Amino acid sequence: MNSGNKFNAGASANFESNNNKPVKNPANTWGIVVLISSFILMIGAAFLVYNLQTDFAAYNMERLNSTWGFVFFIIAGALFLYRAGFFIYNLYLYFRYKAIESVTDEELPTCTVIVPAYNEGKQVYATLLSLAASDYPIEKIQLLAIDDGSKDDTWAWMKKANDELGDRVSIFQQPENKGKRHALYRGFNLGTGEVFVTVDSDSVVNPDTLRNLVSPFVVNEKCGAVAGNIRVLNNEKALLPKMLNVSFVLSFEFVRSAESSLESVLCTPGALAAYRSSAVFKCLPKWINQTFMGKASDIGEDRAMTNMILKQGKHVLFQRNAYAYTNVPERYKGLYKMFIRWGRSNVRENIQMAKYVFTNFREGSKTGTRLLFINQFLKIIMSYPLIFLMLFFVVSHPVLFISSTLLSILILSSFPAFFYAKKYNITESFWAYSYSILYTFGLFWITPYAIATASKSGWLTRELSTKK
Repeated sequence: MNSGNKFNAGASANFESNNNKPVKNPANTWGIVVLISSFILMIGAAFLVYNLQTDFAAYNMERLNSTWGFVFFIIAGALFLYRAGFFIYNLYLYFRYKAIESVTDEELPTCTVIVPAYNEGKQVYATLLSLAASDYPIEKIQLLAIDDGSKDDTWAWMKKANDELGDRVSIFQQPENKGKRHALYRGFNLGTGEVFVTVDSDSVVNPDTLRNLVSPFVVNEKCGAVAGNIRVLNNEKALLPKMLNVSFVLSFEFVRSAESSLESVLCTPGALAAYRSSAVFKCLPKWINQTFMGKASDIGEDRAMTNMILKQGKHVLFQRNAYAYTNVPERYKGLYKMFIRWGRSNVRENIQMAKYVFTNFREGSKTGTRLLFINQFLKIIMSYPLIFLMLFFVVSHPVLFISSTLLSILILSSFPAFFYAKKYNITESFWAYSYSILYTFGLFWITPYAIATASKSGWLTRELSTKK
């Protein structure tokens, strides 16, 4: 079993610092309850489906005997065949993928690392120290930290890092909060490196992360951007991070590996990404002044930058061996706000991508990139029909809906569970099932809502909590 994980993200979560004795973690107790409950639900659903075979047959005949039912059957069948075919295609691409090994110190390019921070508190200090500990030639790295008008003690922690690291880190303070995009923009204009690396202020990296992340720029002269491999930092603290940790592995190590085989990773994550500076400056004015429906864009800066670099004809790759560990929401409200922000960005950038993806935007084959776009586009346009059909099914046949849905989760979630177990940990892999149940019944509304509110702005998850 290959962990690929040098940073022990949650090692200190289960120990008291003063006596080094294990302490009970409520998240672990509740985690066992949630996992057991998830499997009881799915196994119960399988039992129901088995005993309701006659009802399923009658329901299917009822649908086939009506015009709308027949149309639904054809559409559903076509979608299933497409998704199955696309999954097999992704599987083929995944096995083709191979991370690029680190180049030598002499070959490494000069690198500017930009850390924008807003209301991050002490975590930004840990971020900067982890970056300073990178196995990267000191004379080739420039570390910039930019406080975007925080209302807490973020600036104080930046100064503490600066006191300890000296001229190895330069800190700057925005006069007011303008958003992450503007903080990055300042960093891009201050940076002198051949490659820009952006790291979120709630993330930490392995010592070899930076050198692995930027090596593709040396090996591939057409490379314009590189996505890092994101894992969850706070996965020992609460149930949602445990689920997201498994979900992230599939999203990055499977999906982005497949996209990278096509040299067309669609989004370089804000938590860890690298860009060739010449590619950044070609689109920087348009990026900072980007609007959507007449309003300035203050979300999705990572997806927007990726899109603009793809449009230049550059390759966008994924580096599986470049790890960053980032904090994720621990409560449902924070989680759905994060997904709404991602959903709105996805809608906006797919519209932008539609304007160039079917043109001769780069040399070589463009078929794979177009297939990735079509897959994203279908997910968006089919969200409303599918949610209406789901609600109709819930109202007309609630028992059949719940039982068949849970059985489907049991079957379909086995792949991400197996994928995670193969690469990391068997026990943790079972969170794939719990996460699928949560997403299916608790987050199904995100994409339709994001489409309907795509013009709205706002980070949603970065304000300080206030007591009434």
